Amino acid sequence: MSLKRRSKVNAEFSMASMTDMIFLLLIFFMITSTVVVPNAIKVMLPQSQSQTTSKPLTRITIDENLNYYIAHGKEKDRQVSFDEIAPFLRARYAEEPELYVALYADENISYKEVVRVLNIANENQFRMILVTRPK
Repeated sequence: MSLKRRSKVNAEFSMASMTDMIFLLLIFFMITSTVVVPNAIKVMLPQSQSQTTSKPLTRITIDENLNYYIAHGKEKDRQVSFDEIAPFLRARYAEEPELYVALYADENISYKEVVRVLNIANENQFRMILVTRPK
């Protein structure tokens, strides 16, 4: 006497729903990443071969017209004179001793201007990060 099974177990796994989820996540991250603007000042950064990532807390930006901008954390960049940079950094260092300072310098400015900011960091033992764009 032969007995037949009435239902068969299907051992296949459908990836259709997983593909839909990945596609929706991709769209979500693409939309949210365009909303976040880390540096709203137009600066053409120099290129470099290697890139490292870090979370700088304080930013100094030098644009093509030698305007200086400073910001801390998620603050909006504000324009300052060169003489206001050192007191600003010292005040931030007093609050946060593990301070990292990111320097965004336009590639068309004189090397002398970058060295002036680096000298401030060297005199005060700040950790500096020179921000570049990938090649």
